[in-house]
Amino acid sequence: MPDHPESQHETQSEQEDIDAAMEAAVQQDSGEQEPGEVDLGQALAEAQQKAEDNWQLYMRSQAEIENTKRRADKNVENAHKFGLEKFGMELLAVKDSLELGLSVEDVDAVKLKEGTELTLKMLTQALEKFSIMEVNPVGEAFDPNLHQAMSMQESAEHKPNTVIAVMQKGYLLNDRLLRPAMVMVSKAPA
Repeated sequence: MPDHPESQHETQSEQEDIDAAMEAAVQQDSGEQEPGEVDLGQALAEAQQKAEDNWQLYMRSQAEIENTKRRADKNVENAHKFGLEKFGMELLAVKDSLELGLSVEDVDAVKLKEGTELTLKMLTQALEKFSIMEVNPVGEAFDPNLHQAMSMQESAEHKPNTVIAVMQKGYLLNDRLLRPAMVMVSKAPA
């Protein structure tokens, strides 16, 4: 049977495909690569190394987060334990002054008053140093956010709702109410 040109072309094409496949296999065995081809073993090794590097970075980051958390917890604990240390030191000077005043045998009223005034001044300075400010609102309009009305009194001299007397001073800590001032408030005469 004579060969048809069509079947001869198919046989030649199949042979070329087989030759190309064998050449590729030989090149792969010999370590040669055609341009554009990737060595899968090398790519896998690089990917594994990158994954290991990222894992190590992740583990270091986690350890640093835990250390930071522990340090923050310790700082908060110390702040609770020793937050009043400086304030306590300031108050010790006031206590020492009071004890010194009480230890004096011969006390006259003038010296006692002077000592008490100096001790009060020390205490006031200590409070101000830690942003504890006095609220003494005599003559000011009544403010329910800062004052606690204890009583009302008719007064022709003052406008209604004006603080006319302070029974107990109030205090602010960093502009936040620590204790309201207990006050007497004016009202219009009947």
